[in-house]
Amino acid sequence: MQDRKSLIKTKDLVYEYIRRDEEGNVENLTEAVSHVDLEVQPGDFIAILGHNGSGKSTLAKHFNSILVPSEGTVWIEEMDSADEKNLWDIRQKVGMVFQNPDNQIIGQVVEEDVGFGPENMGVPTKEIWERVEESLKTVGMYEFRKYSPNKLSGGQKQRVSIAGVIAMHPQCIVLDEPTAMLDPRGRKEVIRAVRALNDVEKMTAILITHYMEEIVYADKVFVMDAGKVVMSGTPREVFSQVEKLKELRLEVPVVTELAYELKKAGLPMPDGILDSREFVEAYKKAVGMYMALIVDHLTHEYDEGGITVRALNDVSFSIHEGEFLGLIGHTGSGKSTLVQHLNGLLKPTSGNIYFYGKDIHDPEFDRRALRGKVGLVFQYPEHQLFEVTVFKDVCYGPRNLGLDENEVELRAYEALKQVGLGDENFYVSPFELSGGQKRRVAIAGVLAMKPEILILDEPTAGLDPKGREEILDLVVSIQEQTGMAIVLVSHSMDDVARYADRILVMDHGTVAFHDTPEKVFEHGEELEKMGLGLPQVTYLMRELAKETGLSVNTSAITIDQARDDLIRIAEAMRS
Repeated sequence: MQDRKSLIKTKDLVYEYIRRDEEGNVENLTEAVSHVDLEVQPGDFIAILGHNGSGKSTLAKHFNSILVPSEGTVWIEEMDSADEKNLWDIRQKVGMVFQNPDNQIIGQVVEEDVGFGPENMGVPTKEIWERVEESLKTVGMYEFRKYSPNKLSGGQKQRVSIAGVIAMHPQCIVLDEPTAMLDPRGRKEVIRAVRALNDVEKMTAILITHYMEEIVYADKVFVMDAGKVVMSGTPREVFSQVEKLKELRLEVPVVTELAYELKKAGLPMPDGILDSREFVEAYKKAVGMYMALIVDHLTHEYDEGGITVRALNDVSFSIHEGEFLGLIGHTGSGKSTLVQHLNGLLKPTSGNIYFYGKDIHDPEFDRRALRGKVGLVFQYPEHQLFEVTVFKDVCYGPRNLGLDENEVELRAYEALKQVGLGDENFYVSPFELSGGQKRRVAIAGVLAMKPEILILDEPTAGLDPKGREEILDLVVSIQEQTGMAIVLVSHSMDDVARYADRILVMDHGTVAFHDTPEKVFEHGEELEKMGLGLPQVTYLMRELAKETGLSVNTSAITIDQARDDLIRIAEAMRS
């Protein structure tokens, strides 16, 4: 019996077309579907892709028992599709919409056509008309209920076909190339109706199409070739494999292909871009329009007893608006020296730092204003506290920006509220507070200057686990509220794995790695040689794989990733 959570499940499904000679003898067998395993969960939006003859339509016809397997099994909920006694129930649960709406529309009037299915199911007359009204409104065709279908456009006819299926109240609707014969406007009308069914009505939808842009909102995509499922994943995962799709005689959405071509040409465009909004944002970042701060070939040397020490050596990277950048490295790797360059506290021996395109060491650049825009909280932020009360301490920064006193006090009040300190703490000495509260005050002092980049140099050093989690959750909350970029300097691989969008790894004054957490932690051996390591959960998953032989995700870097993988394995072993 299949997993009860699955609406549709196939196991080793094979379907053979039989060709016979004139005497009726079997001439040859063609496997149109070959050993396919897949699952569809209730509420899923599934897309099936493949070139002509790949087997996708043949596969879809098994979902409501138009075809039954030559080998293997198809279950609809707990019903075997090959068992004839299940045929009626299966076709009530899974409705089918075909390529040409003219082949499905039989009524002389729209509302009569939509009512045909429920009538044949024996639905009472009053309920039939309720279903007709409900279904036509769902697909946006209620105002055409008295029209002859012959008076409708192709897109409108297809929406009527869909209404006729959903009037039968199926749990799942299968659409076999429903837009193939429609113009662009008609295609948009139909896909909009399908998405509404899935998003609003929570109806499971399975869409077969050649139009790649129609499936970017699918939960999962299956790609077929020669009767087999050769690729599967989210739209982003599938469309990230442009060359493989081309080998399968398929396309990707225009925005995806253009981004891919730009990446091949050297621009830092991400894989699997799915829509124009993503493309525009990615292109802006790629050309530097959203780079808040750029570090360009930065080198810093200092004199140590007559010996020149190079603390930073040709460091280059950028900080994007709103991102969370983790900065890690062994003790003495140059992390703290680097961050003190970002707001001009230190001046480089060579190289440049640009804040929104302006060199911060240009004689005309206002570095005093920069320190309000690029806020730095030091390793032991309580060492930044010095005033007699918490409120006065937080006022110090904005006051030094030259703001009037009303604005100074307003900013201080807002910043203290932002870090979660109540009014009862405003007028006490900051030195009477706990370690975690002192950190909050120091962070509030920087926030009061309304920075666009907040740099935190080991902000959790010396705190207990609860205090550490509170500070990091606070930082995430601040970023969500303000949209500011965060730079977190940390020795904790677990913290940067959990929170960072990208990680910059420093090693003896140089950039060793600069990538997503997943990519950085692929270099476990090199990181360990640098005196760093991997997140604890990664080591745990490796140990689990070694001791049990299970195929667990040894690349998991967060608790959530490990949990999901281990639950998946446990469910598979129990089924």
